[in-house]
This record gives sequence, C-alpha cells and structure tokens, in this order.
Amino acid sequence: MSHQQESIGISAYEGRQDHIPSLKLPEIESFANVYEGKDYTIDFTIPEFTAVCPKTGLPDFGVIEISYIPKAKCIELKSLKEYILAYRNLGIFHENVVNRILEDLIQSVDPKYIKVKGDYNLRGGIKTVVSREYSSK
Repeated sequence: MSHQQESIGISAYEGRQDHIPSLKLPEIESFANVYEGKDYTIDFTIPEFTAVCPKTGLPDFGVIEISYIPKAKCIELKSLKEYILAYRNLGIFHENVVNRILEDLIQSVDPKYIKVKGDYNLRGGIKTVVSREYSSK
C-alpha cells in the first residue's frame, strides 16, 4: 500500500477480513427446549477466549459472554466449546469475532433474544469491548 493510499484513509487491511462471514467453522449443535414457550435466560461465559491479531500475528485474549432466551432449541455446550476453539489460530478482528459468533448462534438455534459480548484484554494500552444483540420479531 502506498503512502498516498494511507493518507486518504484506505487501510492496509481493506478486504483482508472479507472471508470471515463465509469461513467454515465447526457446527454449533442444539437440543430441544422442553420448556419452549417459557421465557428464561441462559448465560455462558467463556473466560479463556483466544484468537490471533491479524496485524501482529500475536494472540488476543478475552472473555466472551453469551446471553440468550431460547425458543425451540438450546445451544449444546460441547459443540459450542469446539466451535470456540476453532478461533484459536484464526486471524480475526475483535468486531468480526462478536458478529460471527452471534450470526452462527442465530443460525443454529433461532433464539427469541441473544447478546454476544467480547471483552478483550488490553492491547497497546487500549481496552476493547464489542457487543451485539438480536431479537426475533
């Protein structure tokens, strides 16, 4: 990338994360919610989340929090753990982690409501927290 491109705001990383929405990751399995029709919340905390910084190649560490109200299906934990482990060697921006996890969980269980939050450790003196919510209509 030229100095001129950088000076007009074009990032050296433009287009390098475009593959993330279609990237093949392990399937998140589900099981039947025998209390369908009852509103209750399920919360998961993943305290040792790791991915790779696509700029430095160094590991990024953080806590992923998932909170959802199920409809017909609930998230199966072993498959969620295998899914999360797939990020360990993946070069991905924090924002893309949260968005991809949320979209994959919606695809898997079609919840009534879900929120995914990524609370990352300090990197370069900056703390990053990314969250996204979804409600079905």
